[in-house]
Amino acid sequence: MTLFDTMRRLLAVSGLATLVVAASIGVGSAHAAAPTGQQAVASVSPAAGDVVGVAAPVTVTFAGSVPDRAAAQRSLRFTSGGAPSGRFSWPADDVMQWTPDGFFPAHSTVALSVGGVKTNFRTGAEVLGVADIDAHTFTVSIDGVVAREMPASMGKPKFPTPIGTFSALEKQNVVVMDSRTIGIPLSDAEGYKLTVYDAVRVTWGGVYVHGAPWSTGSQGNSNVSHGCINLSADNAAWYYDQVSVGDPIIVRA
Repeated sequence: MTLFDTMRRLLAVSGLATLVVAASIGVGSAHAAAPTGQQAVASVSPAAGDVVGVAAPVTVTFAGSVPDRAAAQRSLRFTSGGAPSGRFSWPADDVMQWTPDGFFPAHSTVALSVGGVKTNFRTGAEVLGVADIDAHTFTVSIDGVVAREMPASMGKPKFPTPIGTFSALEKQNVVVMDSRTIGIPLSDAEGYKLTVYDAVRVTWGGVYVHGAPWSTGSQGNSNVSHGCINLSADNAAWYYDQVSVGDPIIVRA
């Protein structure tokens, strides 16, 4: 299984299930008709009717390898919903992803067409999480109003939390974190194998916002994690209940 196959499986589990185009053109149809010279669209995510965060990317899976990527990118058009500018990437030869540079309007319907397929999805509230590495805080605003500022602990100098703008990739009630997946043996002084709760994935490389009761003494005053954003159990559960897949997470120094 490739890394992207794993990503697509995780997206399906998290609720960003792909839209099999049959949903819009009739059950039983495998692919949407494509303009001459272009590859047919097999699925689009977010799916029709999905409610996602305001920073959710749009992922298009084609029926096969795409010979003309520029044409495929030009075929993606937002017809309503106030889409911001964005950038394209190709995680696989048959998969195109568009990532917004900003945010979609909250509480809105976003309509788009790609490769002759028309679909739409909805955004919920703008739930923005801001991790401040130096201040040791994680602040969540909902529709522009600060809802909770929480003590946090981010990555120690040897394992820094990445800085930038991200979106919540998935939500997992329970995650087993094993240092061996990032090349650290359990026998190493930095080795660990922990069961964590209320985990919101920030990167596919293993950065999460999650409950970390073992680091509550450091939360708000020092950074001791291996890159994750540590919160108390209560604060992590609260954030988990507020956030949707696709909501923005900003990490700043």
